[in-house]
Amino acid sequence: MRTFLSIFSLSILAIIISYLLGCFYAYSYPMKYKSEIENYSSDYGVKSALIASVANVESNFNESALSNKGAIGIMQLLPSTAEWLAEKLNENYSEEMLYNGEYNLKLGSYYLAYLIKYFKDEELGICAYNAGQGKVKEWLADKQYSSDGKNLNLIPYKETADYLNKVSKNYKYYKNRYK
Repeated sequence: MRTFLSIFSLSILAIIISYLLGCFYAYSYPMKYKSEIENYSSDYGVKSALIASVANVESNFNESALSNKGAIGIMQLLPSTAEWLAEKLNENYSEEMLYNGEYNLKLGSYYLAYLIKYFKDEELGICAYNAGQGKVKEWLADKQYSSDGKNLNLIPYKETADYLNKVSKNYKYYKNRYK
């Protein structure tokens, strides 16, 4: 009887731990807008898991997110950048539209793909998404940060280095959720 109670108690404990882990992962790695992300991934040639990772790091998929620098929505787009992206995509634009999750994801996914193609490198594209295209170009031109002008040996902004690490960590999770 004692063995049965021990096994039963361990089983209940395992169920509780599994439930709590499931809650943690559901909160930490939401799966919102999955079909839209997959569509934009296909349209723009960037991995679905990478789009989801950036969206999660930027806002945890919060449609109404507003940064202290004025970036808006799920993908945290600055209005000036979003307007430029909307023009490139031949889309209507208004700042209010950036609070629409699907619209924000569309522009942000396109921008991420654009940066990756521009730099011909995923990590540089992610860095540029955070620090700006101009900053990454400056870093690549500076021997202190890049020995070959194509790769960064050192990311001078701690915020951008941390951002790249967070996106990479999220990507490890999301790549198993998007096939």
